[in-house]
Amino acid sequence: MNQRIEKLQSWMKENDIEVSFVTSSENVFYLSGYYTDPHERLLALAVFQEEEPFLVCPEMELYNARNAGWQQEIIGFNDIQNPWEMIVAAIRKRGINVGKAAIEKEHMNVERYEQLSELFPNAAFVSAEEKLRTLRMIKDAKELKILEEACALADFAVEYGASEIKEGKTELDVLNAIEYALKQKGVTEMSFSTMVLTGANAASPHGNPGLTKIKKGDLVLFDLGVVVDRYCSDITRTVAYGDINDKQKEIYDTVLKAQLAALEASKPGATAAEVDQTARKTITDAGYGQYFPHRLGHGLGISIHEYPSMTETNPLVIQEGMVYTIEPGIYVPGVAGVRIEDDVYIGSNGAIALTKYPKELQIIK
Repeated sequence: MNQRIEKLQSWMKENDIEVSFVTSSENVFYLSGYYTDPHERLLALAVFQEEEPFLVCPEMELYNARNAGWQQEIIGFNDIQNPWEMIVAAIRKRGINVGKAAIEKEHMNVERYEQLSELFPNAAFVSAEEKLRTLRMIKDAKELKILEEACALADFAVEYGASEIKEGKTELDVLNAIEYALKQKGVTEMSFSTMVLTGANAASPHGNPGLTKIKKGDLVLFDLGVVVDRYCSDITRTVAYGDINDKQKEIYDTVLKAQLAALEASKPGATAAEVDQTARKTITDAGYGQYFPHRLGHGLGISIHEYPSMTETNPLVIQEGMVYTIEPGIYVPGVAGVRIEDDVYIGSNGAIALTKYPKELQIIK
């Protein structure tokens, strides 16, 4: 049995939980090593305190699941079978009476919850999310190595994007060039929809790239990430195309100062709130507090947004092994939009930036 499942089993024993039904693709992958997007079909991993766990997946995925390294039982079902009946049979075979079950309440839909409730009418259902988030929050050496590779590709993507900036090119021109260059390196998936935003568009934190043309005096914001072995990177850099005005430069320098301060504050024993507040104070003191509308960052790993949420009210204590983003921004409509983001790993002495593209203002001539 792998250590991740053993940690989940220990939690189940402590809380008298007979079975955990894990149903999100990300958490099934984390515990089993097998990833698939089942679409409307059921994917589940059933874990027990002592008995052998089993994986449930569409029959067409049996080979892939076994090939991913899962050595325990796999229940495959076709499109005319009811997988829940097969699950009940497998649990009965193990002689387990389900009095308490842990499920992913945020993931499981109402229809499936009702099916589960009918099959186990005397069971109490508790949330598995917090435990799974806590397990995934601390990265091991293998995970860190994959994340470093994903971040190196993100660095390359920003560097390549900056080299593609030319007068008259559109946001989509540059975006397409970046993703084509990554595909030539074997990248098949981005962490999220790539953003290349220029001029006024950069002042929208979640803007949509389009046919806006890049012109001299613009700031150009890149926000992108690359998936490697199911792990995500996430980088934001803002560069200048030609000379920018004093107000734009002031905004850039303020964001950079805030980002570096938060990086310095990120160390074991600090809290997420303290790290966010460090950056937020820098921006507020410069007179731009109202233009920093989002949290400082988020956990990163198998999902692009993981636990923890780096907000100014989160008392969570930073621990060695955590990976999260530090991404302060200032967005002043009609003036400038700047965000600078790194993925950081928390070592024993503090934060180590995994994304390494320069943060000092890059001026593209």
